[in-house]
Amino acid sequence: ILNKKMIDLGIAPIGWTNDDLPEIGGDITFEQCISEMALAGFKGCEVGTKFPKNNLPLLKKHLELRNLRICNQWFSYEFSTKTFEQVKNNFINQIDFLNFFGAKVIGGAEVGNSIHGQYNIPLLNREPGSNENWKKLTQGLNELGKISLNEYGIKLSYHHHMGTMVETMLEVDRLLNETDEKHVNLNYDCGHFYMAGDNPLNAIQKYISRTSHIHFKDVRESIKQKVFNEKLSFLEGVKLGMFTVPGDGDLDMKPIAKVIHESNYKGWLVVEAEQDPYKANPFEYAKMGYEFINKHLHL
Repeated sequence: ILNKKMIDLGIAPIGWTNDDLPEIGGDITFEQCISEMALAGFKGCEVGTKFPKNNLPLLKKHLELRNLRICNQWFSYEFSTKTFEQVKNNFINQIDFLNFFGAKVIGGAEVGNSIHGQYNIPLLNREPGSNENWKKLTQGLNELGKISLNEYGIKLSYHHHMGTMVETMLEVDRLLNETDEKHVNLNYDCGHFYMAGDNPLNAIQKYISRTSHIHFKDVRESIKQKVFNEKLSFLEGVKLGMFTVPGDGDLDMKPIAKVIHESNYKGWLVVEAEQDPYKANPFEYAKMGYEFINKHLHL
């Protein structure tokens, strides 16, 4: 039987207001977002564009009122375009922020050479990372992962992501093989593996022992096809609704939940389905995702 204390359920604010497209949900307040997260049943959240990050005591007060904890925050690694020292300084600033809230994971991906945030560049145009950038990435992650774990007790949890240099299982294999397993973990995301043409069930079976954070989202197959057939960008796909909450799309998520359920995974399972809140009411979908996970993970 699953030890309830091992897995906590969280949600990302990206269903309310999108970090890469702030006009999506731009009028939704921070207070509405976190109140609806708590009301839907979640115990934790990731950090969004509306969060008052310049006033940590105020942010903490708002979260504690609703019994919410911060579990992770995306970090934009830019080893391909900045010096290691620049990336390290930004990383330590974010680690300090996460440490203030007691978070145990820092997420994110290499974005210096990515297209996922560019509205007019098709996902199909993504180019693989050069050997030089791979070396910068893996060496940089090893160094930063060592700092975050040894000095703060926070695990570096790398997020494979469409439109970036680490999309596919082959690329994740390379990343994990070329980094130190003590200091670099995976932020597994079933939706991104599916979009990359891989089997998310095979991926969770292969990587669960190296996974320290999980994003759980569903994919609408018809929109996935449209994105590739019509040469659309990642953000165009998001606006069309290629992602949704667990149980609402075409991914068979029950076997994935079963693998997590039967593993020794300790950490957060986060519903992260970036959608247009004017098409998919964030509170309604948050509840839907929460109920699906509770039912199939027996939490």
